[in-house]
Amino acid sequence: MSLPFWKMKSLGEMSKSEWESLCDHCGKCCLIKLEDEDTGLNLDTDVACKLYDCNKGGCRHYANRHTHVPDCVVLTPDNVPKLKWIPQTCAYRLIAEGRDLFDWHPLKTGDPESTRKAGMSVIGRVTSETQFSDPDSVDWEARITEWPGEGDED
Repeated sequence: MSLPFWKMKSLGEMSKSEWESLCDHCGKCCLIKLEDEDTGLNLDTDVACKLYDCNKGGCRHYANRHTHVPDCVVLTPDNVPKLKWIPQTCAYRLIAEGRDLFDWHPLKTGDPESTRKAGMSVIGRVTSETQFSDPDSVDWEARITEWPGEGDED
C-alpha cells in the first residue's frame, strides 16, 4: 500500500486538485483577524468575511473572490510558511512544517463533513461582517475568539 500524496509530496509538487483537496473547509482562514499592535500577535474573531457562507461553509465566490475581496490572500507553496495567521490545524501549514494531517481531516476519513463533526469548523458559529453596518462601531475585543485546535501550541 503506497503512502498518501501529502506524505510523498511537498506543497510545491502537488497538482492543483491535490492542493485544493488539502483544504478541510474549516473556515478559520475566512475570519477577520486582529493584530495586537504591541506584540504583533494575531487574534481570531468570530466575524467572517462577507463572502463566507456562515451556515453552510465555504466561499460564495471562490473562483472570483479577489474581485469581491481584493485583499483575500491566495495560499501558495511559497507563502504558506511565512503567513503566521494560518490556523494551526490547517493542512497547508501542517504539510509545510513536515507534519501529518489530523485524524479528522476529510482526506483521512473520506467524509467531507468530518471537520465539522470533529468541532473544528466555524460553520454556524460565526457572524458575517455584512451584519455590521459600520465596522468602526464593532467592539472588536468582544469578538476575539479562540477556536478549537488554535491554542498556544506554537
